[in-house]
Amino acid sequence: MHVVATAGHVDHGKSTLLRALTGMEPDRWAEERRRGLTIDLGFVWTSDPDVAFVDVPGHERFLSNMLAGVGPVPAVLFVVAADGGWQVQSEEHLTVLDTLGIRHGVLAVTRADLADPAPVLAEAAERLGRTSLGEVEAVAVSAVTGQGLPGLRAALGRLTTALPVPDPSADVRLWIDRAFTVDGRGVVVTGTLGHGTLRTAQTLEIAGAGELVEVRGLHSLKVAHEEVRGPARVAVNLRGRAAAALRRGDALVDPDRWAAVGEVDVRLDATGAAARSRAAGDGGVARVPAQLVWHVGSAAVPARVRPLGSGTARVTLSRPLPLRLGDRALLRDPGNRHVYGVTLLDVRPPALGRRGAARARAAELATLTGVPDGAAELRRRGLMRRADLLAMGASPPGPPVAGDWLADGEHWAGLRDRLLRLVEEHDRAHPEDPGLTPEAVRQALGLPDRALVDALAAGTPLRRRRGRLAAALPVLPERLRGAVAAVQRDLAGAPFAAPDAGRLAELELDARALAIAEAAGALLRVQPGVVLLPGAPEEAVRVLAGLAQPFTVAQARQAMGTSRRVALAVLQYLDGLGRTRRVDDTHRMIVG
Repeated sequence: MHVVATAGHVDHGKSTLLRALTGMEPDRWAEERRRGLTIDLGFVWTSDPDVAFVDVPGHERFLSNMLAGVGPVPAVLFVVAADGGWQVQSEEHLTVLDTLGIRHGVLAVTRADLADPAPVLAEAAERLGRTSLGEVEAVAVSAVTGQGLPGLRAALGRLTTALPVPDPSADVRLWIDRAFTVDGRGVVVTGTLGHGTLRTAQTLEIAGAGELVEVRGLHSLKVAHEEVRGPARVAVNLRGRAAAALRRGDALVDPDRWAAVGEVDVRLDATGAAARSRAAGDGGVARVPAQLVWHVGSAAVPARVRPLGSGTARVTLSRPLPLRLGDRALLRDPGNRHVYGVTLLDVRPPALGRRGAARARAAELATLTGVPDGAAELRRRGLMRRADLLAMGASPPGPPVAGDWLADGEHWAGLRDRLLRLVEEHDRAHPEDPGLTPEAVRQALGLPDRALVDALAAGTPLRRRRGRLAAALPVLPERLRGAVAAVQRDLAGAPFAAPDAGRLAELELDARALAIAEAAGALLRVQPGVVLLPGAPEEAVRVLAGLAQPFTVAQARQAMGTSRRVALAVLQYLDGLGRTRRVDDTHRMIVG
């Protein structure tokens, strides 16, 4: 199925033409039929060709409804009456289509039985040709006599054949254009599914609200389906308490795949009256009003606009919407009919707190294309979660460096260099207490996650010492070498005969000197005042493994040939390493 919206001036026969094409009534309300005036959106379809139509109102007072209908639709049936010619709303609707960047359409000149259609065909085709629609097929028709209807059906068939084929695996974003309650079934919403696939029992998220609903039933063109692929008109019966609050302009999306954003940076393209204003020299985009209405999909929300530079602006929305890089939207000034085309350049813009930040931001935005580029986004931001990049609409350029974190290669290399300098500078300044905790490193480097510290350190010569990151072993100062060598000789034949306080004092090895010796890898303090050789823990495990398991402190002391004080200190050190564990109040055993 393909979905096509109508467009054109009020009373030029859009709804009448759809009745003739489909045999269905597009005007849903009695007031519309009584007045002969389309007020709200109508939905009809034909199977030859396979097209669902969204009929939009042509009156200027209902332009917001018209925008809700054409916003999610990729193609248009543009209608101009032969006996009416090009009119005000013809121009306004064409401006809207051009602003939204719609590129596919068919021109129908109606009431060909009442006036010569040739002049109107020529003028309308020329006007459409100057917009995003470009050259389109044009057909003169009469809904009364049937003149031209076969040709119009054929043109519509060629139009739909030429439309791009959407990705059925794309993330779902269904803009809601109707929401109502059916007795015994609950809430039903309708909309144009542009991409992706909907299925019964599927869980969807109400964008911006974070509430989940379930697809209870699924219809397309009044036929029940277990699965519908875009493009299609769909009616979705929902299960979930949050569904009752849904209205036109809300959106249903795949959970955890979209970010609802309230502030975006955009490129503005003035069209229609705004473009003429700019050409006349009275400002145009440069003087865009501060308060406008943002239209995207079926949504229309108040927006505050802050110009940043030539053709770029920061837009703050009155409520968050599910938006992605490259999305096209429209800003409208209801007071003077000016409209501005919008291309989303950044859906996670930085704060503009510093003096000159807006000017610098404008220069950066001038380099962006609006085409989603995961590598470029990562290059600009340095670090990003993979899920956040996907939610922006860009593909990750490579695998994560840690957990869900992606890193730009150049930025990652720079962080690693900074990490090495940071640790080395700390170790030089504090030789008695070398090494930095991962949390201290995280804060110093401004990293958002401790896991990134571990990933950075894995590619460096840094070593871990008691949970800290330290540089290569420092050189033992000359003044301490003799005293340390004496302790090493004492322990060489009796590895667990730790020197007592008197011996350490005799050698002038105070707490600071022992810390420096330990940092150099010459000694190991298993507890304050208990000093052994660095290999003592492994030797202790070897000795204790020869005991009957479990064993007592007394048995360990005897096996190691040392005092109870030292034996207990060694066992507690091994407990901390996970090499021994307590069985009860008096027994331990070797682990592993």
